[in-house]
Amino acid sequence: MGFSTFFVDKASRAFRRESFFPRLVLVLSAASSGGLVAYADSKQENAAEPPEKKKLVVLGTGWAGTSLLKNIDTSLYDVKVISPRNYFAFTPLLPSVTCGTVEARSIVEPIRKIVKRKTDPVKFLEAECFKIDSVGKKIHCRSDVGTSLNGTGEFEVDYDYLVIAVGATVNTFNTPGVAENCHFLKEIEDALRIRRSVIECFERASLPCLDEEEKRKHLHFVIVGGGPTGVEFAAELHDFVTEDIAELYPHLSELVSISVIQSAEHILTMFDKRITTFAEEKFLRDGIEVRTGYRVVKVSDKDVTMKGHSMDEVSVPYGMIVWSTGIASRPVIRDFMNEIGQGKRRVLETNEWLRVPQCDTVYSIGDCATISQRKIMEDLVEIFKMADKDNSGTLTLDEIQDVIEDIYVRYPQLELYMKSKHMIDIHDLIKDAKDDFELSIEDLKNALAEVDSQVKSLPATAQVAAQQGEYLAQCLNKMEECHEHPEGPLRITKSGRHFFRPFRYKHFGQFAPLGGEQAAAELPGDWVSFGHSTQWLWYSVYASKQVSWRTRYLVLSDWTRRFIFGRDSSGI
Repeated sequence: MGFSTFFVDKASRAFRRESFFPRLVLVLSAASSGGLVAYADSKQENAAEPPEKKKLVVLGTGWAGTSLLKNIDTSLYDVKVISPRNYFAFTPLLPSVTCGTVEARSIVEPIRKIVKRKTDPVKFLEAECFKIDSVGKKIHCRSDVGTSLNGTGEFEVDYDYLVIAVGATVNTFNTPGVAENCHFLKEIEDALRIRRSVIECFERASLPCLDEEEKRKHLHFVIVGGGPTGVEFAAELHDFVTEDIAELYPHLSELVSISVIQSAEHILTMFDKRITTFAEEKFLRDGIEVRTGYRVVKVSDKDVTMKGHSMDEVSVPYGMIVWSTGIASRPVIRDFMNEIGQGKRRVLETNEWLRVPQCDTVYSIGDCATISQRKIMEDLVEIFKMADKDNSGTLTLDEIQDVIEDIYVRYPQLELYMKSKHMIDIHDLIKDAKDDFELSIEDLKNALAEVDSQVKSLPATAQVAAQQGEYLAQCLNKMEECHEHPEGPLRITKSGRHFFRPFRYKHFGQFAPLGGEQAAAELPGDWVSFGHSTQWLWYSVYASKQVSWRTRYLVLSDWTRRFIFGRDSSGI
């Protein structure tokens, strides 16, 4: 889709539906006798049937799917939600669940409860989609309960619009032994298994038949991956050991060790360097070993084998290992990508309106998809022609200013590039190219040559997924108003402008809890903060972001209970 067909509409057209009901009028005629005779045809009840609502199917109840459901207008669509879990989970607090800081039920909310106040009901089906048929506009699902005639629990669901928000699975990079021996931290069930495993390690180390070396092995906790999840779990585990376990297992507290293995040169590489340095220094003070520059090549039931820069293999025994190194597409997404010609990609591709390009009515949001941003250099000729209104073959500053706002919207990498170069406006960019502002197409090409280097994939975070869900719901809510172009993002108005702006992610900051009631934060405006005050800011933000007042109260009460009574260390 080129620049000439873009241009965002400043004021979207609004169309109102009006229903017309036939009415018979009373016909009054004068009779020859001078009297008035009223002729009234009997009223015919012929109210028009309301138009059948389009079928909207949403796959998944994670951050993206739930955000869409909260904002969708159900009076416009027959909405069905299909997911193997009937609840939404506040996943940023999963590391807190692993150590009993927060209870699992405190961060989940039934999806039926979230959507119960909708204008029209939302139907929920607890099942898993295993095949997407975009040609026949249907999905194939399987339930754990045998409900069909053959007892397999398989059924089909038709759709007019499909929103894929199934999230992602753990990326093991095909490392031998990972799937069999490692814990993951993606779901509530994962956090509960880790919690039981931590307690079991201490109970096994308490047995009298073990010598000190074997006890140290059972009490060595390894986290593979130095991203936010791995770092936060390491910090939570350290606090659990020092604040609670040490009192219950005083003879074992000195034998505990925690190691973080990171293939990059630093942990928290997606954060500001100041935060990375602060986190590494704090872990060093706390006794948490950080092994950077190591890549895990094999995991057995007894030890983990890794390679460093020297390429020599090093094996380290462990009691429990948690794998937190990235995400990969689910099997149903990989099969779907193969069918639509995206088989060579690592993740499902959408355009800037979150639509799968090969499918007119299929959208994908959250961790299961990535946005393919249009490159400005691909449309340079069209941009030049659009701006050159007098067909002079050169552009003046005024001509560029006339279209710059539309360029910013269609190609957000331009604005990011200017910010990275500390440029205030387009005047600074063009001035670097030529002082007299009479730009040829070659001058414009030179000025914009490095702009596309700012095109980057959005991080797979809850914040991105939630914003995508809200954006797509707003688009779907307006689609039916556009009679001429009901598909919204797919059609262009006569003026050459889209009804909806492309999705733009707005970063509100990110936190990294580091244990010991200290956290680091990277907030908008290049503001970096760390320490105890930042931890309290983290508490307030995460409490306010809970999906309901019930979960908000439960999380706050869990934090209060932990301050007063400590964490629960029972093996359940």
